[in-house]
Order: sequence, then C-alpha cells, then structure tokens
Amino acid sequence: MRLGVVMPYWLDRPGLEAVAIGENADRLGYGSLWIGEMMTFDAFALAGALARVTSRIAITVGPLPVATRDPAALALGVASVSALGRRPAHLALGASTPAVVERWHGRRWQPTLAQVRECVAAVRPILAGERSHFTGAHVTTDGFRLAAGAQPQTTIAVAAFGARMIALAATIADRVVANLVTVAQLARIREALDAAARAAGRPAPPLSVWVPAALGVGATAFAELRRQLVLYVGQPGYGEMFADAGHGDVVALARSGAHPRAVAEAITPALVGSVCVSGDAAQVAAGLERYGAAGADEVAVVPVTAEDANGDALLQALAPV
Repeated sequence: MRLGVVMPYWLDRPGLEAVAIGENADRLGYGSLWIGEMMTFDAFALAGALARVTSRIAITVGPLPVATRDPAALALGVASVSALGRRPAHLALGASTPAVVERWHGRRWQPTLAQVRECVAAVRPILAGERSHFTGAHVTTDGFRLAAGAQPQTTIAVAAFGARMIALAATIADRVVANLVTVAQLARIREALDAAARAAGRPAPPLSVWVPAALGVGATAFAELRRQLVLYVGQPGYGEMFADAGHGDVVALARSGAHPRAVAEAITPALVGSVCVSGDAAQVAAGLERYGAAGADEVAVVPVTAEDANGDALLQALAPV
C-alpha cells in the first residue's frame, strides 16, 4: 500500500496552508499529491505553483468535474503543470455533484455515464499529441493541439463508487479513486472493479482512496470535519454511501432542505469515524492499513489541520521510511 496526500481545503483554514501541505508532502517523501478543487484555488493554478516548489512528488489534478472544463482546457491545464514541474503530471475526472456543477458553475449536471466516457475519449488523443476531433452528445472539440507536444506519461484517473461508474472506470481509466467511503465499502469497490475489468479483458486499474486523518480529534477538529461533510452527505452518490453506512437519517435531513448548520449538528462522531481515521500515530496508521487490506493500492491522506497546522505532525508521523 502506497501513501499519498490530498489537498484538504478546509473551509476555516488559511488558503496558503495548501502550499505548505504540498511542500511538506514532497519533503517527507510521499509518493503522490492530489489537488482537487473547492472554493480556495483554481486546481491547475495551485498545481502549477506547487510543481515549481516541489521536486519529487507526483501531482494529480482532480478529480475535476467533466461538466465544468472542456477537453482542450483539461489537456492544456495538466500539460502546463507537467511543463512547470519538469515532470509528468496526471489528471483525474469525475461527475461531481449538482451543487458544484449547477449551482456554482451554472452548467448542467447529468447523472449519466456518457459525459465521463466522452470526456476521457476526447482528452486522450490530445494528450497523445494529436489534433482534437471529437463530437459526442455532451462533449465536442475540434482542431486543438498542445503546443507542448504529447504527454505520454500523463494518466487519467476516474472517480467512482457507484456500480455503473465503477464498471465504466474499469474499462477506460488508468486509475480509479474513491472518496469518503468506509473500509467495507472500499472492499466492495475493489471487488466490483476487479470483476468489471476481468469482464472487459483488461487488468484492473489501481485503486486509490482518500481518507481524512487526524492525530486526535478535539472539538475544533471535529467541527472542521463536520462542516466539510455537510457539503457531501446529501449529494447524489455520497448520500447513498452514507445511508449504506447507517446514517440515512442525516442524509434525509440534508436532502430535506434543512439549514447547513442543522445538518452539521446532526453529524455524529460515529458518522465522522466511519470515513475518517484518528487517534495517536499508531492508531491512525492502523486505520489506514485497514483500507490497504480492503484493496486500496494507494491510501491518500487528507490531513485535518484545525489542531495541526499544515498537517505537520500527522504527515511527519506517517512519513514513508
């Protein structure tokens, strides 16, 4: 099991903490850094900045919603990070949620697989150095070519935890990533991914899982986790996963239109503990190992920083030997 680091973007933390986390992860020898996107930084801008101030760590940008950037923009963004870092950068894509796609970006969110499939199919030839020529039901691009040339080492990961997206990812992705799942759910994803890949006649893609982690969880850190989980518990896909884990009452409350503060107050320590690991260094390491034993090829740690600025203590404690 490999250890990576995920940019956390906690809503109550200084924005530039993200740069310190990336620099820490590189200095301490972590193999990978995942840079998604919330409300703090444009993902490619932050990835480009970190590519310049780090030297070894492999950077993956995303998962990014396929509805909010076109294939040319995605290819151009990841090629820019590769050029700035003088090493390959990688891309991750997913369906995201209606809140992000429709409310934040004013685009249409479609709960179908077609847009993910088309986006991956359109981006791959561009990364191979070809001029774009793709027309689908949801994605269109024509005549774009990267001035930087082919990016043959750039991989494409797909975010998946639902059965149909897992089946699709098994056939089109170089890697698969899951976020905010229990150990038992991760084991089922691994089983489904392997079965779908066998049926498609190809090796199963490596599976990464994002896991929030903290050395201890005091009141401030717990509040930080609850505020972040409010963004997910009611969303399509995530809500079903939390309900499967026994927290359907919180999902129902979130989907009823309740105020986010009420949803946060309903999030219990048991819900937080179902998808996060905490305790002393040994307990955190053991919790992450359980995800590895369930089938994760990589466990990517989301450092909880409310009581551990920049994730310094956590990342030091877990640092690869």
